[in-house]
Amino acid sequence: QVQLAESGGGLVQPGGSLRLSCAASGSIFKVNAMGWYRQAPGKQRELVTVISSGGTTTYADSVKGRFTISRESAKNTVYLQMNSLKPEDTAVYYCSADIIRINIPKIYTYWGQGTQVTVTS
Repeated sequence: QVQLAESGGGLVQPGGSLRLSCAASGSIFKVNAMGWYRQAPGKQRELVTVISSGGTTTYADSVKGRFTISRESAKNTVYLQMNSLKPEDTAVYYCSADIIRINIPKIYTYWGQGTQVTVTS
């Protein structure tokens, strides 16, 4: 089994910062790309940012220059530093990871349970 455990969400004022963490655990052989998605009420889940196993990053235009993704491969952990937060960043944030499990030579995408981020004055 593989689990993704997220932490770090909460309530913040516009212009504030939050840092999300997501740790993958279980019978993991290798973690490939890791990323963050978000889903606001009444909207579809959207990609926020993704980081490859080699460290290449991609960001949604709406968060470029404000959000930074990073990872600690030794800990199978991905982080999302969110600065200059805006009310429109309010959403449930989900981490994802493309993982190869021990003795199962196939890549599966796993999801965290989601963490609420609310930006309001």
